[in-house]
Amino acid sequence: MRHQPLNAQIFKDNRKRFVEKMKPDSIAIFISNEEVPSNGDAIYTFKQNSDLYWLTGITQEDTMLILFPENPDPKYREVLVLVKPNEMKEKWDGKRLRVNEATAISGVEKIVWGESIDALLQVWVHLADNIYLNTNENDRKASLVRTSDYKFVDEMKARYPLHQYERAAKLMKELRAIKTEQEVEVVNKAIEITGNAFQRVLRFIKPGVMEYEIEAEIIHSFISQRASGAAYNSIIASGNRARTLHYVVNNEICKDGELLLMDFGAFYGGYAADLTRTVPVNGKFNPRQKEVYDACLHLHNYAKSLLKPGITINNYTDKVGDEATMQFMKIGLLKESDFKNEDPDNRAYRKYLYHGISHHLGIDVHDLGTKTEPIQEGMLFTVEPGIYIEEEQLGIRIENNVWITKNGNTDLFEGIPITTEEIEAAMK
Repeated sequence: MRHQPLNAQIFKDNRKRFVEKMKPDSIAIFISNEEVPSNGDAIYTFKQNSDLYWLTGITQEDTMLILFPENPDPKYREVLVLVKPNEMKEKWDGKRLRVNEATAISGVEKIVWGESIDALLQVWVHLADNIYLNTNENDRKASLVRTSDYKFVDEMKARYPLHQYERAAKLMKELRAIKTEQEVEVVNKAIEITGNAFQRVLRFIKPGVMEYEIEAEIIHSFISQRASGAAYNSIIASGNRARTLHYVVNNEICKDGELLLMDFGAFYGGYAADLTRTVPVNGKFNPRQKEVYDACLHLHNYAKSLLKPGITINNYTDKVGDEATMQFMKIGLLKESDFKNEDPDNRAYRKYLYHGISHHLGIDVHDLGTKTEPIQEGMLFTVEPGIYIEEEQLGIRIENNVWITKNGNTDLFEGIPITTEEIEAAMK
């Protein structure tokens, strides 16, 4: 791993939280993602299953976690299953975890090699009434490919058809949405790295630079600060390309007079940061750019003021939409008649702000969490309103990350240049 060792207590506490939610007489089994071939003899870069990482901190392939809190043999109530180190494989692919190393990372004391787990697991399953198995239940993406976790569900149900099966993902969605202080410490490191990268590129941007050159500066900054890389594909979009929400080609020139939208975040210790800033390529906002930017910043600050325990994301989005309507009328995008005659299911402001205002953040950039239940203390969100004007070939988005506290929230990107004055001063 490139990052500094994390405190294993993070993962111990996470397992404890999950076990407390389990039904009596239950066993829970979590497996790693599989290595996926790309072309020829190559494979895609391996990415650990997010739930397994949240519970163990282990990033190695062919890993399994078994939680059986009522196992008659106490030493097997938490078991981490790893691939046994093989001298020849290590010559080709690198070192694999030893027992002491896996325990130091995860806090799990009992490590079992994968080649011996089948016989042990059969005994434990026979002692349990319920089996918790995990699948990807992220609302943003349907699982069209039969991934390893779904294959494992099929296998377990074929072998043990009379057991009661439970959805681990349902509990994980509830638990992972609430970030502990120790988790936020790791997120803060990812945010610090991201902020430093932003400060670096502000001094690099100028007319004539290529979008991919800016992306390269960002990645250089990430890696040099011990991040494992970018948390997602960086969006470096100058001019009219900023209206494309997931523009990741990053292969055009940044021209004098254009605004440049940059949406990027570091991935550190398994946790993501997510920052968006929009800056003038030549270092100076013109009056219209400043007017639209200030309206977007107003929406950003207004949205932050609403994010506190008790409000739902849907209610929050509606309130931000009301304020966006007022702001868009002020800057000449909407008329009062547009507001009075709008379709409630497709409000007038949506022409210029056509995405959500916030999403959960954590191990996944679009992390697990509910949209319909009230926001709770400990949740971590992005705040990212935007204004996209086709007629002016202009796109602006401003995004910070906030941790929900008892009476409001803490902006984890506090101090990073955000006003037009701060951005212009940093670019000089």
